[in-house]
Amino acid sequence: MRSDVLETDGARLYHEVRGNGPALLMISGAGGDAGYYTAVAEDLADAFTVITYDRRGNSRSTGRSASASDLARQAADARRLIEVVADGRALVFGNSAGAIIGLTLAASHPQVLAGLVAHEPPAVNVLPDGDPDRSFFDDMAALYAEGGAAAAGRRFAATTRGEGTYRWPEDLWKRFLDNRDHLFGTEWPCFAGFRPDVAALRAVPFPVVLGAGAADRGAYYARPSVEIARRIGVPWVEFPGMHMEFLRSPALFAAALRVLATGMLTAEGRVPPQWADGSAPTRKREHPAETA
Repeated sequence: MRSDVLETDGARLYHEVRGNGPALLMISGAGGDAGYYTAVAEDLADAFTVITYDRRGNSRSTGRSASASDLARQAADARRLIEVVADGRALVFGNSAGAIIGLTLAASHPQVLAGLVAHEPPAVNVLPDGDPDRSFFDDMAALYAEGGAAAAGRRFAATTRGEGTYRWPEDLWKRFLDNRDHLFGTEWPCFAGFRPDVAALRAVPFPVVLGAGAADRGAYYARPSVEIARRIGVPWVEFPGMHMEFLRSPALFAAALRVLATGMLTAEGRVPPQWADGSAPTRKREHPAETA
């Protein structure tokens, strides 16, 4: 793993790079931390150059501000990382608010994307008028204003299926706790107001796939993925597990993402260099059956 800091507009973005092959930029959601994807990135590093980063104002990146965050700036940060670290073009994966940023990036900077996988964007504004889930962001904002980050964080976790059934890496958990006020006080409004640019997303020259986890059927943060896919006329896929399966079962999640990402990148018959030249893969670990 190689880590570095990228100077960008008003922030220094901490990022990590693993592996070789086509570039895959992974954008995290609430808490904005590269650590969400550490295990998945390590699994995929034999086939992709995986780039993860702490989003502006979160964890090891700078740029925290008292003024409201802006999706255009978040998308510009991702574009800058692709330009500098990925030589100008990457497949992008985003989960939750990271999927919202990915959709914004695709609509506003399509020239730097080779494809987009948007996993469970909580874009509640695409749900039907009167749907009770449309009030989620407003309800959470009111709770934060009344009870602060701890109260909002507890409620947020309670609405996310599977949370509490597995243990977060300790360092990631500590950084997330430090990011809560930034999330609820600064970033929340831009995610709450997101509406996909349907016309721009329909016009992009690369594959776009929306998806959600099998355990999240009916959840407020999973249902919008189906509607967005319908509106822009792209495929929708079911991933294994829950909203943050990449933390609970990273090998399972990485296997699903590997199949999808490889298919998107080779749709025109191009195969990865590792296959085209017949090179053997580097074995990172033994299969359990080989040590039995």
